[in-house]
Amino acid sequence: MSTFTVNGKTHRFDGDPQTPLLWYLRDVSRLTGTKYGCGMSLCGTCTVHLDGEPVRSCVTPVSQAEGKAVTTIEAMSEDAVGRRVQQAWLDLGVAQCGYCQAGQIMSATALLRDNPAPDDEQINQAMSGNICRCGTYARIRQAIHRAAATQEDEA
Repeated sequence: MSTFTVNGKTHRFDGDPQTPLLWYLRDVSRLTGTKYGCGMSLCGTCTVHLDGEPVRSCVTPVSQAEGKAVTTIEAMSEDAVGRRVQQAWLDLGVAQCGYCQAGQIMSATALLRDNPAPDDEQINQAMSGNICRCGTYARIRQAIHRAAATQEDEA
């Protein structure tokens, strides 16, 4: 049995420990904000935080979450950095189809926690594993800069 928290609530899973965390979140916990993209850790659509670090939930087994904290897109509005990122996404109309956006927001939030004022190259590096089929990369970068600037305004 694996015991871990998801968005601050304790969860126990007694199924196959190799079950991808993505399927536990979507099928067992009914947290459907995390999307399935490629199933091979190539697109970033399924990104969640595991103890604050972005991971690809499609290839992360539930057993790796043992004793750790999982955070999904559903909890980003409760996080100060996550709120700023989401607001910047809305302000700039980043999403087109929106499918990849949960993973994009999760990666951007992790970046801004580690580096509150990233430059373009640092943003490109941190976001390089997140694919947007609609090509909104310029708006994603602008939104990350906006979220960083908003943080500076709050200080």
